[in-house]
Amino acid sequence: MALARATEVSFTYPEGDEPALDSVSLELDPGEAVALLGPSGSGKSTLLRALSGLVPHFHGGRFAGQVEIAGRDTRLERPAEFAGLVATLFQDPEDQVVLDRVEHEVTFGLENLGTLPAEILPRAHAALAVVGAQHLASRRIETLSAGELQRVCLASAFALEPQLVLLDEPTSQLDPEGAEAILDLALGSGAAVVISEQRPSLPLERCERVVFMERGRLLLDAPREEALEWLLENRPAYLPRQPAQPWGDMAGGETLCRVDRATFSYGDRPVLDGASLKLRRGEIVALTGPNGIGKTTLAKLVAGLLEPDSGRVQRVGRASYLSQDPGRYLIRERADEEVALSVGGDLAGARRSLAEVGLAGLEHRHPRDLSSGERERLALAAVLVTEPDVLVLDEPTRGIDPLRKEELANLLRQDSDRRATLVVTHDLVFAGDVADRLVPLGVREAALA
Repeated sequence: MALARATEVSFTYPEGDEPALDSVSLELDPGEAVALLGPSGSGKSTLLRALSGLVPHFHGGRFAGQVEIAGRDTRLERPAEFAGLVATLFQDPEDQVVLDRVEHEVTFGLENLGTLPAEILPRAHAALAVVGAQHLASRRIETLSAGELQRVCLASAFALEPQLVLLDEPTSQLDPEGAEAILDLALGSGAAVVISEQRPSLPLERCERVVFMERGRLLLDAPREEALEWLLENRPAYLPRQPAQPWGDMAGGETLCRVDRATFSYGDRPVLDGASLKLRRGEIVALTGPNGIGKTTLAKLVAGLLEPDSGRVQRVGRASYLSQDPGRYLIRERADEEVALSVGGDLAGARRSLAEVGLAGLEHRHPRDLSSGERERLALAAVLVTEPDVLVLDEPTRGIDPLRKEELANLLRQDSDRRATLVVTHDLVFAGDVADRLVPLGVREAALA
């Protein structure tokens, strides 16, 4: 008997122009692993929400068809009634947490399920340990890096010991080693697992079944070997590949930003200890390294959003910064108006910038109605339109499909001589495609070349 079944499911969000799901049918068996692929806005996240019962109860909209989980109709039961049976990690873990400390966050779901009090803390700490986050148990949520927070949300899901695990971009903010560990953990849990990913290499190596979506419909539902042949013929950008070598050192460009032996602490927690970095006009530098090591902090020093506790940062011209979670900072009701805020209301310039990042035709859309990947590109348009001398992008490929990553790499390279660009990323394939120079920020490194 299938653990979960979707039958002719269609769904359109409130005020949506087109269905996010269009006559989707599939079954999930206990313990199987499914890689869910497709471009940004194709309906992957919506399908996961339907499989958890959040669609249609939480989002409203127009729903047709049927979803059953363990024989129970999601139209007849609220999402909370599937807690413990289904666990979901959302694309934006920042929107998933509800409490102030890590330990409290992981125990919250267990408490709501009525877990025996003597079992709650041991299960919470065991879940933190298996995702490599036990050392974070006493930390306050707001002090975590994005990758650390993603691990905590995974621990919250695994602590419930669900039968169905729905992972929406689970590795988007994790370093490569952490990404491998998390997927291996999920796939070794015994639960049925659906992994929606825009870094497809790891799930394609591990999942025995592949589902590919476009425009709300299933184009492919096949075993892995058959799926790899289909991808090669129809969507080769999704095939696994090794990172390319960086383009080469642009040593002759004018230095636009220099960080000299900078230190920085959040309260009594040191993050950077003597970091140095030079950015030159005409080059793209990819900053890599483990979660929580200080990459975002260094990027904010470069952009002028933070000042070092000691050391010095020198900068020439204007700096623009794209944050890890730009969706939090969208304030206007149209995409073009959002971008135009950066350039004094210049709507024509804003629309040109939207077209450059592949959002032509969506100028009128409300930013909150865009997919996560589309919101990333909207925020990118809002910083590119300012024509900065120093451009800082923090995880710019989060939620963006492989084809759009190629387009983003080409876009950044074609204008690279106009500025210095710093890209913070865990996506080593993208880093190899776009960067002239890779700079790893390691656990014990005090300085960067």
